[in-house]
Amino acid sequence: MKSGSRTSASKMPLSGLRVLVGRARHQASALSKALKSLGADVIEIPFIEIRKPPSFKPLDDALKNIAEYEWLILTSVNGVAALSERMKRGKIRRSRLSHLQIAAIGPATKTKIEKLGLRVAVIPEQYIAESVVESLRGRVEAKRVLLARAKGARDVIPCELRKMGARVDVVETYETVIPVSSRKRLLAVMKNPNRRPHIVTFTSSSTVRNFVALLGMRGNEPFSFTASPPHTIQFASIGPITSATLRELGFPVHIEAAEYTIPGLIEAILAKHM
Repeated sequence: MKSGSRTSASKMPLSGLRVLVGRARHQASALSKALKSLGADVIEIPFIEIRKPPSFKPLDDALKNIAEYEWLILTSVNGVAALSERMKRGKIRRSRLSHLQIAAIGPATKTKIEKLGLRVAVIPEQYIAESVVESLRGRVEAKRVLLARAKGARDVIPCELRKMGARVDVVETYETVIPVSSRKRLLAVMKNPNRRPHIVTFTSSSTVRNFVALLGMRGNEPFSFTASPPHTIQFASIGPITSATLRELGFPVHIEAAEYTIPGLIEAILAKHM
């Protein structure tokens, strides 16, 4: 695949590999751009669509009463974007949040928060809910905590913090849905031996479940197609929670990021194919 007679483009580490990126359309560019720069042939078909929650009232009410809270936890860049938009709509100045201790689930979320002019006090060692809980142990007891997250997110953070004695309010900042328009394209790509990806990337449990739904497969059904594939499709996961969902639904995990970020996922793919 990487012989000396190839052009400089073909000598790139991921040259000859087709990689399916299933991030939401507005978030796919960072991953896709990095993979393309390494020589991959990137196929973008979103497995997930970000939408507004059914109501912003709980978030708006929490922002109006933000002085009552001591901690704010943000678990994604989407949540930060929604927070910023509702602050603008409600004419809530940044200074009204300056008293808060803020926890961000990972570096991308931290960067987004800091762009709002707010300071992040805590970022966990690992970028998953369980590590957020551990990073707050001994810091939130008897404190009022506002958790801004996606609709339907796992309840690890609120449940565990309440066990510690924190008073936690949960507000929905966005929801994820299946982009039905992706189904036809995804089926066409996966069933065509000449277009089928060598690697499918998953950046959350939702992307895994939606991938299965878009293909019309039942949970726990082995991954298979009627046409014999010319190669084994590899599944690349951003971290252990996403990997657990893959396994739960009967999929193997060939690649898992050591650092649970987009750069970490790219590094894991590179390590597998260098």
